Amino acid sequence: MARKRPDGDGLVRKRKDGRWEGRIVIGHKEDGTPIYKSVFAKTQKELMPKLHGAIDCYRDGDLSEQGNMTLSDWIEQWLTSYAEPTLRESTVRGYRSDVRHHIKPALGNKMLRSITQRDVQKFYNALGRKKYRANDGSERSLANATVRGVHMLLHEIMEAAVRSRLIVQNPTEGTVIPKLNKPPMKILNEEQLDRFMEAIRAEPLWYDFFYTEITTGLRRGEICGLKWCDLDETNGTLKICRSIHSAPGGALEVGNTKTEKGTRTILLPPSTLHVLKERRKTPLTEWIFPSLLEPEKPTAPSAAYHRLKIILQSAGLPDIRFHDLRHPYVKLKTKKFRDFWSKKPTFRITLSSAFVFAPSETNRARENLLLHSLFQFDCP
Repeated sequence: MARKRPDGDGLVRKRKDGRWEGRIVIGHKEDGTPIYKSVFAKTQKELMPKLHGAIDCYRDGDLSEQGNMTLSDWIEQWLTSYAEPTLRESTVRGYRSDVRHHIKPALGNKMLRSITQRDVQKFYNALGRKKYRANDGSERSLANATVRGVHMLLHEIMEAAVRSRLIVQNPTEGTVIPKLNKPPMKILNEEQLDRFMEAIRAEPLWYDFFYTEITTGLRRGEICGLKWCDLDETNGTLKICRSIHSAPGGALEVGNTKTEKGTRTILLPPSTLHVLKERRKTPLTEWIFPSLLEPEKPTAPSAAYHRLKIILQSAGLPDIRFHDLRHPYVKLKTKKFRDFWSKKPTFRITLSSAFVFAPSETNRARENLLLHSLFQFDCP
């Protein structure tokens, strides 16, 4: 006969098959019917630690009956109800790719409520050993960054399940993921930066584009998405409020910046402002940097990437990523600068921190003096 234990201590009984069962209430259905969780053991003594563990696990939970779905079913709900309405299409496509290739094959058929931290850790370990065939035919392991990206995605999916009362705890918590073995960023040094500037002077169709990039540090999609309405010539500022992304099939999508903080206004160096003012005298379309073949469209991020590779190769420069152009360090060595910074002749500053818009007139004057010292490149 089942014996009801004190409130919150569950129900214990010996079954007809000889096993002992401990049962607790972990939630309620929409009509108020309790949802039970049972644990089993051969003896009552063995049962009690399991029962107390279940009580501790579900103590603060009041789950809904929807927690009986599989992880695959919950992922589809999450993508449709949470991800697609709030994230960029390109981000959602990346999520769906990770789900299709990694998460669903390993955990998709498991009941959402039954997935444990041990299951997730086993999945991550297997993912780190997973092999794939590269474009050059070689067999490679997944990068640590890929495993970490899958972890962050699964963590968000499970965290949403906790908030939706489908599970009590996030099973990704406490798991161990590989360290990020990101290779060091390649940055053009002073001599290489000078060679790069000489190389883009030989590219009249791309000079303005790369001059603006090297002096502002915009993301590739951001610089491709610039419109003339974003340029304020009076105040010498540029508003960054959109980004261009490549969709499947080669189509271009106009979306928001990568992050909320990515929408910003930056103060342009005087030489960059001069370049854009001259370019504005003969605008082709609303885009500051339109496509060379279809001016009614913006420059495709992939076209900018390929042109960068051609310029680097022709100039005998390191094969850096476009992203690395966002972080060049400029060594200030002019006599005027050394007079101004007599004790810091090798002062260095990153572009990304130099060009954030400063609204006050005092800060603006200081910024202009610094920017004038930073960039002494000849304007076309």
